[in-house]
Order: sequence, then C-alpha cells, then structure tokens
Amino acid sequence: MRYIFLALAALLTASCTQVPTGVTPVTPFDINSYLGEWHEIARLDHSFEQGLTEVTAQYSLREDGGLKVINRGYNAAEELWEEAEGKAYFVADTKTGRLKVSFFGPFYGGYNIAKLEPDYSMALVIGPSLEYAWLLSRSPAPSAELCQRYFNSAEALGIKPSQWIKIRSCTTN
Repeated sequence: MRYIFLALAALLTASCTQVPTGVTPVTPFDINSYLGEWHEIARLDHSFEQGLTEVTAQYSLREDGGLKVINRGYNAAEELWEEAEGKAYFVADTKTGRLKVSFFGPFYGGYNIAKLEPDYSMALVIGPSLEYAWLLSRSPAPSAELCQRYFNSAEALGIKPSQWIKIRSCTTN
C-alpha cells in the first residue's frame, strides 16, 4: 500500500523550517483553536498527494507538548483511503503560527500559517518555500467569497492562480 504523503519525507529531508520570503506567520495564534479537522480545499501539485481527493488533516495535542497530525485522503485509482501520521512542534513561540512538521524520523519541514480567519474557519499554509501551499477549511464547502480572498492572498505572495489544484468546490451564496 502506498502511504499518503510518503514523498513528504523526501521534502522534509531536503528542506528546513524556514519562512519563505514575503510570508509572515500569523500572530496571535491559539493552538487550541486550530485543533481538530481541516478539509483541503486546494493545494499545489506534489507527487505525495497525486490522485488524492477528500483530503483532511486532523490535529490533536501530543503528551510531549507537540501536535499529532493525521493526513488522510482517498485514492480513487486504488480504491482505498491512505493515511500518514506525523508530528509538529512550534519553531519559536506558541503564539505564532510557525511550526515544523515531520512525517519521517528526525527530519522536519516548515509549516507556516500565512493567513487565518479570526474564527479559525480557513487557513492558508505555506511550507518552507512557495512551492508548497495548502488552502484549508473547517467546512468541506466554504463560500466562494472566502476562498477568493485566500487565493488573492496567495497570489500576493507569488503563487499564481493557475498553480492551484482545487480539491473541493467553494460554494456560492
């Protein structure tokens, strides 16, 4: 069975926990408000998620003070759900949305929350470079207006609209 995000391990071994130029992780940040399930609305193209739909990320607290991360997605070609478990820790202080995440041993990659709704209903996450980005929502079908605001923010950072793979549809009111 192919593990979801297995290639993320290669990314993590080759990258670091840096913040890309132009990205400012959100502050103040409350980890307890960020916990729970998020739906992937859009992502940039990567082999470790290729062909996956209905992708979710589940965040919960670990006993060591970090976060447990469960990424899950449906692989229609193989007709099965794939799942990967990782861990995340704050890079600096706990009031800034800047973490490091690992799905493979001691190797970590940057997880920078670049934009976040005040009610924690949508987030724009940027990895260690602008080649890695995700639009996450608490709802599997957020409003089109909210999605567009986040796509605009990503574009202002240098991510072209054509780069996004849209996994779920944003709804019109």
